[in-house]
Amino acid sequence: MSVHAARRDRLRALVADATGSDVLLVTHLPNVQYLTGFSGSNAVLAVGSDGQDLFGTDGRYVIQAAQQVPDLVPIVDRDTLRTVVAALGSGRTVAVESTMTLAQGAVVDAERGTFAVADGLVERLRAVKDDTELAALERACAITSEAIEALAGEMRVGDREVDLARRLEQLFGELGADDRSFETIVGSGPNSAIGHHEPGPRRLAPGDLIVVDAGALVDGYHADMTRTFVVGEPDAWQVEVHDLVLRAQTSARERYRDGADLREVDAAARDLVADAGHAEHFDHGLGHGVGLEIHEPPFLGPRSTGTMSAGMAITVEPGVYLPGRGGVRIEDTLVVTPGGPRVLTPAARGLRVVG
Repeated sequence: MSVHAARRDRLRALVADATGSDVLLVTHLPNVQYLTGFSGSNAVLAVGSDGQDLFGTDGRYVIQAAQQVPDLVPIVDRDTLRTVVAALGSGRTVAVESTMTLAQGAVVDAERGTFAVADGLVERLRAVKDDTELAALERACAITSEAIEALAGEMRVGDREVDLARRLEQLFGELGADDRSFETIVGSGPNSAIGHHEPGPRRLAPGDLIVVDAGALVDGYHADMTRTFVVGEPDAWQVEVHDLVLRAQTSARERYRDGADLREVDAAARDLVADAGHAEHFDHGLGHGVGLEIHEPPFLGPRSTGTMSAGMAITVEPGVYLPGRGGVRIEDTLVVTPGGPRVLTPAARGLRVVG
C-alpha cells in the first residue's frame, strides 16, 4: 500500500465519526496532495467510507496524474467538481471541507441537495508529520539555513533590499531547492519594523537592522526561518532588543515537547517581552505549523487551544518592532519530540554584523 493510500485509510474513520457521512469531498489542494501525491492546480478527491475513492482533474494533467497518482484512475473533466460529485451516484451521504468556496458549495448542493461540513479533518492528520515529510522539511530547512548564512556574507552597504531577496532565492536554487516557500522578506532600517515588509529599492546603510525571513521549498514542503543582522557595529538599543528577542525565543523553544500546552508556550516568550516594556511591539503569534502549506495548524498565540504532539513541525518566531527605528525577529522551524525540540534551522542566532 502506498503512503497516500494509507493516509486515506486513516481519514475514513475520522469522516464517519465527525460527520456520519459516507464520503468526504476534498477540494483544498494541499489536502488533495497529502492524500494522493498530486501537485497540480485542479483536483477533487472523494474519500469513501467503503474504500472506494474517486479522483478528478482535467485534461492538462492526465500524464501528471498517471505519474503522481498511480493507484487511482482519474475522472477527467474541466468541470471537475461537478463531474466527481455526479459520479458518486445515489444513496451516499456527502461531507465537504469547511474551506470549500461558496461557488463550490453551490455545485455540490445542485448535484446532491444537503451535505455535511467537516472542519479540519485532513489538517488534523497533516499536523503530525511522517518520516517522508520530515525528511523533506529537514532538507528544505538545511538549504534555507545555508543560503541565509551565505547571503549574510555577501551583504554590503548600498545593496538594495529587493536584490538581496532575489539573490537569496537564487541561492535556494543553487543549493537544490525546488522553489521558495513564500515571498522572501528583506527589511532594512525602519523597514525592519514592518513584520511582512515587501523588499523594495531601499539600500543598506550603516547602522541598519536587517530582518531576513525566507524559506526554501523541497518536494512540496515549506521551510521558514528568520535572522536579524546589523550593518556595522550595533547601537546599545539594538543589542538590547536583540538580546530580549533571543531570550524570549529560547524560553519558548525549550518548551516545544510532546504534550506542551500551546498557550503556555506562547506565554513563555510573550511574558518576557511584555515584562521588558514591549508588549505592544510583539503583535503576532509565536509560531505556526509548516508542511505542505507555509502556515498550517497548529497556531501558537495568546488564545490558542490544544497541545503539541510528537512529530509536529512548528515555528518559533517572537519579535519586537519599533516603528520608525527598526525591528528584530528570530525564527526557527522545530520538530516536536517527547524530550524536547529538534531544530531544523541551525544557523547561529546572534546579532551578526554585516557590510
